[in-house]
Amino acid sequence: MMGETKAARLVAETLAANGVARVFTVASAGSGAAIDALHAHAIEVVAAALETSAVVMAEATARLTGRPGVVVVSGDCGAALAVAGLRLAAHEATPLILLVDGIEGGATGPLRDLFASSAKWVAEIDGPDGSVAMVTRAFTIAASGRPGPVVVLLPTALAEGLASAPRAIRPAPIVETHPGAASMWDLQKRLWAAKRPLALLGGSRWSEKAYRQFARFADKFDLPVACAFGRQALFDQLDPHYVGDVGPAGDPALAARIDAADLLLIVGADVASGTDRATAPEDGSSRTLVHVHASAEDLGGAMPPDLAIHASPSAFAAAAEGLEPPPAGVAWAAWREAARAEHVAWSESQPADAGAVRMAGVIDHLRAALPPETILVGDASPASLRLQRHWRFRRFATQLTTTFGAIGRGLPAGIAAGLALPGRPVVVATGAGDVLRTLSELATACENGVAPIVLLFDDGERPPSPTDVAAIARIYGAFAAAVETAEAFAPAFEAARVCGGPSLLHIRLDGTASPPRTAPTRIPEAAARPG
Repeated sequence: MMGETKAARLVAETLAANGVARVFTVASAGSGAAIDALHAHAIEVVAAALETSAVVMAEATARLTGRPGVVVVSGDCGAALAVAGLRLAAHEATPLILLVDGIEGGATGPLRDLFASSAKWVAEIDGPDGSVAMVTRAFTIAASGRPGPVVVLLPTALAEGLASAPRAIRPAPIVETHPGAASMWDLQKRLWAAKRPLALLGGSRWSEKAYRQFARFADKFDLPVACAFGRQALFDQLDPHYVGDVGPAGDPALAARIDAADLLLIVGADVASGTDRATAPEDGSSRTLVHVHASAEDLGGAMPPDLAIHASPSAFAAAAEGLEPPPAGVAWAAWREAARAEHVAWSESQPADAGAVRMAGVIDHLRAALPPETILVGDASPASLRLQRHWRFRRFATQLTTTFGAIGRGLPAGIAAGLALPGRPVVVATGAGDVLRTLSELATACENGVAPIVLLFDDGERPPSPTDVAAIARIYGAFAAAVETAEAFAPAFEAARVCGGPSLLHIRLDGTASPPRTAPTRIPEAAARPG
C-alpha cells in the first residue's frame, strides 16, 4: 500500500500484522477513530460494560494464548477506569497493550503520570508517521523479559492525521532468552549430586509445548514438581510427579518438603514463592537454589541463587528436556514417592462442611461432570480457593485466577476464556462481593455468544448476600437459579450446562434462607450498561 493514510488506520494495520484478531473496549468508546479503523480491518471488537472489565478480558486472553491482549479506552475517564486492570496485568506478568484514544491536547502529561506505576512503558504517538514503529515497539516491550502492560496514547488530532503508508508492516520481534550451554551443564551436575530435589513452576511465558517438554524432563529425572498457586495448570496434577501447590492455605507437608529439599529449582516464579519459610534444610546440609527467569532483574530477588539462569520458561523447558539423569540412576525415588503420597492424602481430605449445600459434594460433582479441558476461573473468595485446591488440572491453559485480590475479575475473565478458546467449558467460581460489581457483563456474554457458568458461593465465611442475584442475572438474559439444598445442585448445574448461554447458580453453602423471589422492576443503577 502506497500513498497516505490516517494514523488510526496504521495502528489497526499494525495490530493485524501482529496477529491480533480481537480487541476489547467499552460501548461508550465504540465510535472513536481507532475503533472505526479496527472495524475496517475485520478485527473483532468486543464491547464490555465497564473499562475495568475490558482490561480484564484482554488480560485473560493473553494468559490463555500467550500473546499480548489489546484493549482500547477513550479519553481521561476511560484511562482512569482502566488502571485497576493494568495493575492486575503487572502483578500477573501478563503482556497487554492499552490504547488510549480520544485524548485532547495537553492531557498526555497527566496520563503518563497516571500510568507510571502500573505500566512497563507509556508511549505517546507524537506524529502520524511514527504510529507503526511505536505500536510495534509496544508489542516487543509487553511480551519480552518479564511481560507486562504497555500504554500507547493516541491524541485525537494525530489519529485523524495523514501519514506516509509503509510498503509492509512486519510483526514485532519478541525477545526469547535462551539458557547458555554452560548453565545447563552446571544444572545437570547439581542434579546429579542432589538427594532431595524439588521443582517449583510459576510465572508466565509458558506454552503448551513447554508444558509437555518440562513434563518429559521431570519424568526422565523422576523429579517431584510443585506449582505456585494460580499456576497449577502448568503440570498435570494426576501425573505421579506432581506434589502440590505453594500459596495461601497450602499443604503443610509440602511446605516441610520445601524446607527439607537440598536442591530447589524454581522456573518462572519469584524466589519468594518457594523460599519464604527456610533458607536451608533442617538437617544442617546446604541447599542449592537454582532460579530460572526471563527477566534478569527478577533473578534471585532478595535471595541470591547458587545458579541463576536467564531464560524464558519455554526456552528453558526445551533445553532441560535434553539433560541426562545420573548414569547410576536417581537417588531420590523414595523422596518423590513420599511427597506424592502426602499430596494425594491432603488433596483428598476436605474439611467438614456445615450447611445445606456441602462444598465437598459440589467439588465431587464437578470433577465427575466436567472434562479435563474445562477452564476454571477463580478469585480470592474462600469457596473459590477451596475449589481450586481440590480441582484436578490436567491440561495447559485451564486456570485463570490471581492472588492479587482483584475484585470483579471472575465474570469478565470467564467471558474472555469463552471467546479465546471456543468449545471449552468455562466455570467461574466466585463470591458475591466479586460478581455483583460486574453482573452487567452477563449481557456482554449474551451479545457475544459465550456461555460461562458462574458459581456464586455464599460460603458462610462472610455475611450472605441479601440480594436476589439470580433474579438480576435473568434480567441480563442469563439462565439463573438459587441452589439451597444438596439435592438441587446437580440438576441446576446440568440445566446451566445445556442452556446455550451464560448462567449463574447462587449457591448458599451456609444454608441461610434466600430473600423473597420478587424480581426488581429495573436494573440497579450501579449495574446498568452504559449507552
